Formats: sequence, structure tokens, C-alpha cells
Amino acid sequence: MTHLSQRLIPDAINRFGVRVHAVDGHRWNDSTPCSEWTVRDLVNHLAGEHLWVPHLLAGENLEQVGDRYDGDVVGADPVRAWDEAAERSLAAWKGAGLSGTARFSFGEAPLTVYADQILVDLTVHEWDLARGSGQPEGLDPAAVDHALAYARANAERMASLGIIAAPVHTTSSDPAVQLLSLLGRTV
Repeated sequence: MTHLSQRLIPDAINRFGVRVHAVDGHRWNDSTPCSEWTVRDLVNHLAGEHLWVPHLLAGENLEQVGDRYDGDVVGADPVRAWDEAAERSLAAWKGAGLSGTARFSFGEAPLTVYADQILVDLTVHEWDLARGSGQPEGLDPAAVDHALAYARANAERMASLGIIAAPVHTTSSDPAVQLLSLLGRTV
């Protein structure tokens, strides 16, 4: 049986890709809710992250992968670079066994946790990309629900590690707003 995040990831990758393809050419340098990133920087971050996926799911560690995906991985064509990274990531997730662990910058963790983190990142950054590039901001309810459960359990730890901004208070009952607020976004 596959982990829920693993089942949701392919659609999340595809949804993010649709957003990448919809970025108007003049919007690549626009700011995003990730205060230090432009739209292009955000796509670079996700492309780099998804270039790592095949290595980590194959059991390689950080030292084996090294710094090959540091810096600019999208070059002059962020859309093409995202498509290539997404294709590699999708192939790796198909049928990947998540019974093992991997070593990350924050320590060793089960691959199921990695899958949860990838889904959270895709979901939240889909919204960041939409907001930064002027696209509709709706998110997939199933991805939001699963990402929200993970965020509720881990947002405080992630903020203390500097991985995300501090949570923003919200009184909204909308799960997407709760997720985004937990992960430091003002909606």
C-alpha cells in the first residue's frame, strides 16, 4: 500500500507545473509571499528540490549528491527546467518503496516523512507561485487536508529550525487559510 502523500504527489507536481506554464513572461521577477524569492527563484527552489528526489528515494545521501543542485538550476528557461525536474521526480515516486529512511540536513527521517514534506512544499509553493504571478489561488482540498495535518504536527519545529516563517494567527475555518497561516503566510 502506498503512503497517502505518495499518491497525492503526482497530481501536486502536475498542478505546480500548470502554474509554471501559466506564468506570464514579464512576471518572472515579481515578488512572492516568500519574501526573499521572486517567481523565478521559487520555481528554481522547487526544480532543485525535485532534482534531489530520485537520489534520495534511491538511497543516496547528501554527501553522495553533493552540491550539484545548488544555485541556479533553471537557467534561461525556468519552464523547461521545471518540466525536466518534474519528469525525473514523477518517475522516482512511481512505485518507490517508502519503508526506509534518508539523511537530510535536519537529520535522518523516514521516507514517508520526506513524502509528506514534498507534498506540503508543493501545495504551499503552488499558492506562493499563484499569488506571486497573479494566478487564481485555489488549492486542491485533498492535498490541503493532508498537508494541514502534517503542518499542525510540525510547524513549530519547522519554524524553530528556520525552515519556515513563524505561524500567522488566523481565525479562518478554511483549511487552506489555516495551512498557509501555519506556514507563515498572510492570506
